[in-house]
Amino acid sequence: MYHPGDIIEAIAANLRATRNPFGIPHFIVNRWWREAGLTAHGDAMLFTGMMYQFVPYIETSTTYLAKYEDTPLAAYLRYARYAPGYLSGLGLAAITPAREKRRFDRILQDIVRLLKASEVDFYYRPELDRYSGILLYDLGDQEGFVRHARWLANRLQKAGIKKLITVDPHTTYALKELFPKYTGVRFEVHPYFELLRLGGGNGRRTTVALHDPCFYGRYLGLSDVPARALADLGIDCAPVDRSGAYTHCCGGPAESISPRLAGEVGQRRLDQLAQTGAPIVAMCPICLGNLRKLGAEVRDLSSVMAENL
Repeated sequence: MYHPGDIIEAIAANLRATRNPFGIPHFIVNRWWREAGLTAHGDAMLFTGMMYQFVPYIETSTTYLAKYEDTPLAAYLRYARYAPGYLSGLGLAAITPAREKRRFDRILQDIVRLLKASEVDFYYRPELDRYSGILLYDLGDQEGFVRHARWLANRLQKAGIKKLITVDPHTTYALKELFPKYTGVRFEVHPYFELLRLGGGNGRRTTVALHDPCFYGRYLGLSDVPARALADLGIDCAPVDRSGAYTHCCGGPAESISPRLAGEVGQRRLDQLAQTGAPIVAMCPICLGNLRKLGAEVRDLSSVMAENL
């Protein structure tokens, strides 16, 4: 296990310097939208919070963390805070496979397809779409999270943003629950699947094992909403042990501190999902990445729905 303080300070230093936890320039990490045919005006702004875009970089960095965990080299992580943010970020971007970046970009493009098919009036402004800071909150650096959240809330407020459509549970929870509490700024926030109106499907009836992420299942009470959206497309959800408010963690929140522990927790959840015998579907980029890392064949909710339109 790594010393939590070293991990937190490295992330906080990058966030202060570059506004993202990896130090990767915004124009590099956020390119998915260029081929999506999006407008800059509408009723609600699509806000990705960078979580899907970050997963390839998370997978690359945690591969190295796993390699050196519980070795003498782990102690050198404390010096990461002194590395220039953009320099380390550019290095991470260079060694992260392009195919993985494209894989997660396609998920966001599938979400756009679903929103358009549902005739949702939305728009996108890439310069305003930034990381929420939620990982600092998860790891206990409340002061660092609040400082970043105030910066982002002020930026959105100055741009006149009132409605946001989110794509992942971490960003949804941050904007819906934490921003009003800690910044005093409140937005109307909807996860994209709340807005979908997709009936019919392709005529095939299928069943999936839908994994409830902690923020949707436990804290936001939204587990039934994506299940209904799937049902509208002729896709049933198999009963999964530990679901909804009692869902089992994928292990992802622990991976920056201890990849080994994250793997142990994730394997227990994977076993529960595999017992259904149905294809596994995730609706959180961290859950998706963590379950895939264990060797599971896992697809994102949006991709499954898009191919069944």
